[in-house]
Amino acid sequence: MPEPRETHRILVVDDEPRMIRFIRMNLELEGYTVFEAADGVQALKQVRDVLPDLIILDVMMPELDGFETLGDLREFSSVPVIMLTARGEEDDRVKGLELGADDYVTKPFSPRELVSRVKAVLRRAESATPVSKTPIKVDDHLRIDFDRREVYVAETLIKLRPTEFRLLYHLVSNAGWVVPHEQLLAKVWGYEYRDETHYLRLYINYLRQKIEADPAKPKYILTERGVGYKFVDYKKQ
Repeated sequence: MPEPRETHRILVVDDEPRMIRFIRMNLELEGYTVFEAADGVQALKQVRDVLPDLIILDVMMPELDGFETLGDLREFSSVPVIMLTARGEEDDRVKGLELGADDYVTKPFSPRELVSRVKAVLRRAESATPVSKTPIKVDDHLRIDFDRREVYVAETLIKLRPTEFRLLYHLVSNAGWVVPHEQLLAKVWGYEYRDETHYLRLYINYLRQKIEADPAKPKYILTERGVGYKFVDYKKQ
């Protein structure tokens, strides 16, 4: 993998000094600049002061826990966040993703896993989504402008997370065709995530909740069981 740019600044938020030292050592070995915060209150201040490219955020902390910190953070920043969760706490992982986290790492983790996740999230954040210069009118209910990064449902502008936007882009770009699970995971999250189908199911559900009139009976994002997902071929409508 290519070396990270020197300008990559990573904020590590954890109330355990040993964990911060462990993470700092391994990230600095990869050439990243590391900043620290011992709790959520410090983290929110650091975000404004150092403008990090990525935040590694522990769930269990005093003052503000990781979820509260992430919720406050998303009020003013879209900086990528990797959550640190305890082994087996699936509810924590799902809650973090719902609040706007980009990924999670389960404790205990190896330096190799941590660095791999960091590189993948930074790579996704930096890769600009190709855009269509022409706004897309799917039907009278749904309109998409990839150039302006805007999605309108019933003429109301809706807010999509960056990951939701990338997923929608790749689905719409292949409208009428079934896109396999592995291809969507590799395109939206990175090659390392091609087996993480739970990510895909979760974000497909998020998109349906936001753009479908009836998410239980989707008309735009269709499921091909065991294969992948297909965006309706709006050009033939």
